[in-house]
Amino acid sequence: MEPKPQDTRRAALAGLIGTALEQYDFVIYGTASVLVFSHLFFPNISATAGLLASFSAYAVGFCARPLGGFFFSRYGDRLGRKWILVATLTLMGVATMAIGVLPTYESVGVWAPILLVLSRFLQGFGAGAEQSGGATLLTETAVRGKRGRLAALIMTGAAAGTALGAGAWALVQLLPDDQLMSWGWRLVFLSSAFVTIAAYILRRKLKETPVFAEIKAERTAAAAPVREVFRNGKKAVALVTLMTVGLSVQSYTYQVFMASYLKGTVKIDAQTVPEILLVGAIFGGLGAIVLGYLSDLFGRRSVFLGIAGLLLLLPFPTFVALSTGNLTVIYLAMIVGFVFACQGGVAVTMSYFPELFGSRYRYAGVTLGREFAAVLGGGFAPLIAVALMNTFGSWVPVAIYMTVAMAITFGAALFAPETRDRDLLAPENATDRAQDVQPAVSPATATA
Repeated sequence: MEPKPQDTRRAALAGLIGTALEQYDFVIYGTASVLVFSHLFFPNISATAGLLASFSAYAVGFCARPLGGFFFSRYGDRLGRKWILVATLTLMGVATMAIGVLPTYESVGVWAPILLVLSRFLQGFGAGAEQSGGATLLTETAVRGKRGRLAALIMTGAAAGTALGAGAWALVQLLPDDQLMSWGWRLVFLSSAFVTIAAYILRRKLKETPVFAEIKAERTAAAAPVREVFRNGKKAVALVTLMTVGLSVQSYTYQVFMASYLKGTVKIDAQTVPEILLVGAIFGGLGAIVLGYLSDLFGRRSVFLGIAGLLLLLPFPTFVALSTGNLTVIYLAMIVGFVFACQGGVAVTMSYFPELFGSRYRYAGVTLGREFAAVLGGGFAPLIAVALMNTFGSWVPVAIYMTVAMAITFGAALFAPETRDRDLLAPENATDRAQDVQPAVSPATATA
């Protein structure tokens, strides 16, 4: 059953805006960790310790993600993609707005960082099935030959969220310092209400994917999808986890740690840092679309390996470029990083990972694999990078850390099968048998 064009457009817009909210939430929190949280919530410790404490609270959200993924994936393969995406969106939006009204350490003492960590936990719990659910939704909605480019819009949404977050911080930093620290930072978090409401309205109007509708009609959905994943999908989950770790480490190092590095070590003006992130995110969103299209043209595996191979080498020249202090060189380095590490590489996985799994537990498999990696990779990447930088007094160990993480991802990708245009109704995983993968349909001949 082919999806109607209007349903495809609505799903694409809903997936894009929902992921924009998720990324907006995480970017404004990460930027706040660098700029204000160490002063507002951890004021009685040194500047370095305050930054580490802020990044530790940041990491809590990633620790919550697999718990949220585990919880929501129990229902995504039983009840459908739509309502889970509505629930995760609402939880993320409410948790982000709650941060905007939290009392600071000056007002309530130790309760302030406790409430901050709790809000961050709820943010992460809601985000635990967001990108995976959006990827599954768009992959199952697209026609063969166009899955890569449609699912890649998830990362265009992520880039939009990064751009919005950077833009919001750039605006409030125009305020005098006393106003920024008293109420300006709160506006950034409260502004997520606008994105939350828009995404909620769109997602309420979504239809279930044609693939899930057929699964439901034939009553072939798994009664216990998480249990089936651990019984029959361990290899595919392991591949997703390992193929995500390196990307996650590099993505959040670029988006969070490098902002701190530019401000604290390179001594770039604090107001310029969000502008750099904004430009990088814009190019990253465009790169996601291009690389998603290339994965439809040349296959998921070859494009992913090419990106991973580049990212093995990229950290060292990136840090050399940042350390010059030359704004033109810094902008170019961050643009390349955002295109390949933050958005482009992940954009290819938005169709690749759902295609790896069979129809009975696709949502659960993608979610669990990606969120295990979120803890191992992105959640602790800024924290580890700050610790390495302060221990060794150099960016070299940070670059080595990024390269080693990507080597794990590159090695795992060598064992992953090609999945382009696989039959999404097949109950077997693509990792089970080669004959489960359907012959590719040329994009030139695919139906619109």
